[in-house]
Formats: sequence, structure tokens, C-alpha cells
Amino acid sequence: MNLTVVIDFVLVGLSDYPPTMNGLFMFFLLIYLMTITTNVLIFFLVIRHSHLHNPMYFFLSNLAFLDTCYSSVTAPKMLLDLITKRQSISIPACLVQVFFFLYLASSELFLLSVMSYDRFVAICHPLHYIQVMSWRVCTLLSFVVWILGLFSALVHTLFLLRLSFCGPNSIYNFFCDLPHLLQISCTDTFINIVVMFVAGGSLGVGAFVSTFSPYVLILRSVLRIQSKTGRIKAFSTCSSHLTVVLIFYGSIVFIYLVPTSSHMATINKLLSVMYALINPLLNPLIYSLRNKDLKSAFRRSFHHFK
Repeated sequence: MNLTVVIDFVLVGLSDYPPTMNGLFMFFLLIYLMTITTNVLIFFLVIRHSHLHNPMYFFLSNLAFLDTCYSSVTAPKMLLDLITKRQSISIPACLVQVFFFLYLASSELFLLSVMSYDRFVAICHPLHYIQVMSWRVCTLLSFVVWILGLFSALVHTLFLLRLSFCGPNSIYNFFCDLPHLLQISCTDTFINIVVMFVAGGSLGVGAFVSTFSPYVLILRSVLRIQSKTGRIKAFSTCSSHLTVVLIFYGSIVFIYLVPTSSHMATINKLLSVMYALINPLLNPLIYSLRNKDLKSAFRRSFHHFK
């Protein structure tokens, strides 16, 4: 049987109707610029203001840096495709995009679990917070987050290298992702699927448990507080992080765990937009709108440069 070797893929994107592409370009350009601006601003504020030099804001600055890189993996290519009407991507470029997307998405999973632990120590063991969450511990935890993310991405990407592609070459999304490549490969993907469920599943479940179990302990601790004002104050210290966690995990569940079908292609694209483009914008907005220290630091910086 003759097989045609594929040398590039076609990213079908969000729309193949030309009149809508210019509007989509302007919309997602605005989202991308807002994402970069808000995350870089948070990163800058944490570095600049000494009263933000504590473990909570250290991890928040890591999240801001991560989201800046995360959105930059998919948004520039999508914007270029919308403005040039060229939607092809070479196989090496696609694999690179998959690697960095998995690397940053996995790192965010692990970072959110570390931030949950930080909130647990702050609320349940406030007297020992400084000793437990020392700068040495915070640096070590941050290092572990990036290493685990790198390991997760490398495992999946190395196993992708064994695949061959001989058509069809259309990816029904605006970026390359692991499930898309498995669907269009003409090589048996059984090993890749096993690796995805074993390696990805074990790390994912570990991150999920380590992210949400501290909140069970936090809830038990908060419910013991007699004062209503005290309970509200305790919940407010972790509400921003919990909101970010729920949005991120909600997106993952819908994209990777809900079965896909042809009639759900449009829904899957919209969920991918939420997962890859909207989440990195929501994170800094949620933190900045709900955090008095960040708003105070922003006002000081604004008046300084005014």
C-alpha cells in the first residue's frame, strides 16, 4: 500500500471563513496583549516591592512568569495564521509546540499544588509559617515544580518521535496538542496511550490530590473558628487561589477526560481557547482584583512613574 509521507500539518483553527478571521485576530490579539501585560505587571510588582517578598507572592510571581510563557506557546502562531491565512506548521515545529505546551501546563499543575500547601501552612499553622516556608524551602519547591514539568513533557514528546504521519494532516484546532497527533498518526499509538495514562495519569492524580487535600484540611480548620469574621478572613486568604485551581482543573477535565466526537469539534475548540488563552489572563485578574496588597503596590508604582 502506498503511503504519502506528511511533512507538515494544517491547523484548521477556530474558523475557515475569511470574513471572520480579521475580527478573531483583533479579539485574540487584545487577549494576548492583556495576558502579557497583566502577568508581567504582577511579576514586576512582586520583585519591586519589599512587602511582597514572602512565599505567597514568590509563588504568584512564578505563576505569572509561567502564564506569560504558556500563552506565548500558542497565541503568536494562531495570530500569525489568522492574519496571513496560512495555517500550516511543520512536524518539527509542531513537536516543539507540544513539548513546551505540555511542559508549561504540567508545571502549572504542580505549582498550583505547591501554592495549596503554602495556603495550608499559612492558615492551619500560622505561628510556624516563616519556619516551614523558608526561602530555601520555597526555592526548592519551585525547582521541583519546573523539573517535574520538564520530566512530564519529555516523556510524552520522546514517545511522539516514534510516530509517523502519512495523512490526513489536518489538526482541528489552532495549536498542536498530544491527543491531536495521536489521532492522525498512521503508527500504532497503543504505547503512547499507555504512557499517556500511566505517566500523565499518575503525575496528574498526584498533582490533583496534593492540590485539593490541603483545602480539605483548611476547611476543617476554618470551621473550628468560632468567630464569623475570623472564618471569612481565613477563607478570603485562599479564595483567589482556589478560584484559579477550579478554573484550571475544570478546563482540563472537559478537554482531556470528556470523550470527543465530530459533532463536538466546535465545543472542543472553544474549550481549548479557554484552556490555552483565557486561563493565563484570568489568573492575574483574579489575584489582582481580590488582593489588597497587589492593588496597593500597583498604586504606589503608578504614582512613582506618574
